[in-house]
Amino acid sequence: MYQKAFPVIDPVATGANIVRLRIQRGLSVRDLQAYFGFEEPQAIYKWQKGKSLPSVDNLYALGALLEVPMDEILVSARPKLHMIVCEQQADACCSSLFRGSFIRRPWMRQKRKTT
Repeated sequence: MYQKAFPVIDPVATGANIVRLRIQRGLSVRDLQAYFGFEEPQAIYKWQKGKSLPSVDNLYALGALLEVPMDEILVSARPKLHMIVCEQQADACCSSLFRGSFIRRPWMRQKRKTT
């Protein structure tokens, strides 16, 4: 058994990073809106506030516009550790009622045939 960190994106920190990168390039929110062809800038504001993240396509395009790889836009949150078990587990954890329908148990009564 070993532990492997599961990567998680911090949307608020990523949004702040988008703002920082946008300002460094001298771009406004309206510039991004025009670049993506959005009718309204709400999606960009949501990205910047961390209320949502760009889709993979938009993230790829944003990286091209800001001239950085996608992984430099995303900010990792504190990773959560998940246990990965590499050994066989013991008995199943199903209830005896469920298992009883598949496996005959000696203590279960069988119905007698009436003639």
